[in-house]
Amino acid sequence: MYEHILVAADGSDNAMRAAHEAAKIAKLCGARVTIVYVADFEKARQEMLHSASADSLYLERRTKIAPIEAIFEKNNIAYNVEILRGTAGPEIVKYTNSNDVDLVVIGSRGLNSLQEMVLGSVSHKVMKRVNCPALIVK
Repeated sequence: MYEHILVAADGSDNAMRAAHEAAKIAKLCGARVTIVYVADFEKARQEMLHSASADSLYLERRTKIAPIEAIFEKNNIAYNVEILRGTAGPEIVKYTNSNDVDLVVIGSRGLNSLQEMVLGSVSHKVMKRVNCPALIVK
């Protein structure tokens, strides 16, 4: 069935719900999970200006997704974390389509609702462009 599941993570409640659903599926299938966090170009630039070092910035990003990692640890599901830079939708699609992902699980809304209204939701963009099934969790 599914061997490799990608979970898009941004620290939002919907991303947490998506991670819970991905954990259920991964446990049933024995799948491995990749948690993908995309640092937006503009936000990353601002964070770099205000952080003490690249290591502290990396730690801050990992702290944001620690609750999602805990879901997979609690369920004894093998996972890895990928922190990408760019625009969330295209980066998730590029990673998915080039890494043999069998299923994408993504929350229906992320942290930036204004951007979603203007540009369209990340989940919608991902659904349209990935070459595998995708599950939107609300």
